[in-house]
Amino acid sequence: MDLNLEGKRALITGSSRGIGEGIAKALAREGAIVVIHGRKEEDAKRVANEIVESGGRAFISVGDLGNDEGAQKVTSSALTLLGSIDILVNNAGTYAPRGWNDTTSDDWLEIYNINVVSAVRMIQMLVPQMKDSAWGRVILVGSAFGQFPGQVVADYSSTKGATVTLGVSLAKELAGTGITVNTVSPGPIVTENFDRLVQGLSKMMGWETTNVNEIKQRLLQGPMQNPSGRLGKLDDVADLVTFIASPRAGFINGSNLRVDGGYVPTVN
Repeated sequence: MDLNLEGKRALITGSSRGIGEGIAKALAREGAIVVIHGRKEEDAKRVANEIVESGGRAFISVGDLGNDEGAQKVTSSALTLLGSIDILVNNAGTYAPRGWNDTTSDDWLEIYNINVVSAVRMIQMLVPQMKDSAWGRVILVGSAFGQFPGQVVADYSSTKGATVTLGVSLAKELAGTGITVNTVSPGPIVTENFDRLVQGLSKMMGWETTNVNEIKQRLLQGPMQNPSGRLGKLDDVADLVTFIASPRAGFINGSNLRVDGGYVPTVN
């Protein structure tokens, strides 16, 4: 299927590693021109170089989205490079394996700023030029924890719940503009940081093992159990985001699309 993404210009925040990297590479494979964003130039360059070496087109924009100045720097750089942005994927965020008793009020404020307000900054800076083009895609990366929180990582889960409501509100705000807004909510996805995260979860659960493979199996039999019987892969998320970013997904709007193997026990 031709997704008609050839020449579309995309900025993927937090794409110097992990899920964002997978999304950027998938978009580039479909012909989109991508801007790789991260806080470390060397990491962003690595991803961009790998895309170019594979025949794609990629540039980098480096900056901290946790403040207005940094977000403006990233936005201005992307617009200077490409002229305009057709697709904004708000993926940048953070996560810490911690519970109620070891999360301070400052921790809550910090993670909300990074995971939610950073996305708001990018939306406010880039959506106006999408309106001028009468076409655009805003995609928010949420999490299954946003709809199915547990007793741990409450701060992170709350920010991802906010991400979904943000997306629905923005879709209504942009009605009739040619811009769609959707959230893609992954379940547990294996990335380079996943091993570190599961070891932290194992400690929080009171498990004595430090063997990553054993921890993964215990998670699949317990807290991360899902009907698909496996953990997710980068392509599971990236392929869906790529479709949602395409002109073929024009009637999908204001949605929260789960990629979690059935982890979240809900009907939508």
